Amino acid sequence: MTAGHPFFPSLEYAFSIAIDLVPVRWVSPTAMGDMRGAVLAAAGVIEGPRLNGRVIPMSGGDYALQRPNGVIDFDARYLLEADDGAVIYLQNRGYRWGRTPEISEKMRRREHVEHGDYYMRVSPKFDAPAGPHEWLSQHVFVGVAEKLPTSNRIHYFVVL
Repeated sequence: MTAGHPFFPSLEYAFSIAIDLVPVRWVSPTAMGDMRGAVLAAAGVIEGPRLNGRVIPMSGGDYALQRPNGVIDFDARYLLEADDGAVIYLQNRGYRWGRTPEISEKMRRREHVEHGDYYMRVSPKFDAPAGPHEWLSQHVFVGVAEKLPTSNRIHYFVVL
């Protein structure tokens, strides 16, 4: 699909979430033969034109599956608190992989890597209460993530 297609979606930047993570705990190998990591969300900050607040500390985390080919299959779930006190449930599904095995190994060791050296995207789903944040539960989003040594920063775009 190209930008000239009549149904080509447009995106609008909504907010970013910076999440501080505890060290990963591995179940390896799982019954499926892959590795599963558990990384809890220790804390975090939400900033942007459409939402501000925080990640509720230790309200959840990511229970990602690492495939034998190095692709990490995210399944993160945690709670957000908007500046007005509203609690919002977030589930992120997505993928991360390094463009080379060496980049993947650096990320595993929590070392700095350049943004262009890896792919890290999420497809979030929000469950927000009725009221000013209800729009989160009525739209599709795309998240483009940054892998930092001890945290992730995810930039969320609403699909219009």
